[in-house]
Amino acid sequence: MGQDTDLEKTRARYGLLAVVGSNAAITAVAIFGVWQLDGDRAVIVGVLSSAFTAMASLTTAYLGIKAVSNTAQSMSNKNAGVGSNTGRQ
Repeated sequence: MGQDTDLEKTRARYGLLAVVGSNAAITAVAIFGVWQLDGDRAVIVGVLSSAFTAMASLTTAYLGIKAVSNTAQSMSNKNAGVGSNTGRQ
């Protein structure tokens, strides 16, 4: 049981690191793109909204997958506990 917990912590840690790193890369590219556009507001709005959409989608996907994984693991642990007590009163 302890090994599974350690594995889940490691997955969560590296998954979060991947999301934060990706968001930082998207932010850096968006800042560089806006800096190179020299004030063309219509294109700047497009770049920033695209960057925000990508960051929001990536973060939401990670959190959604993590929530489903946690729920499935919780249900699995409950079912394993219920099955072991079937002969007891």
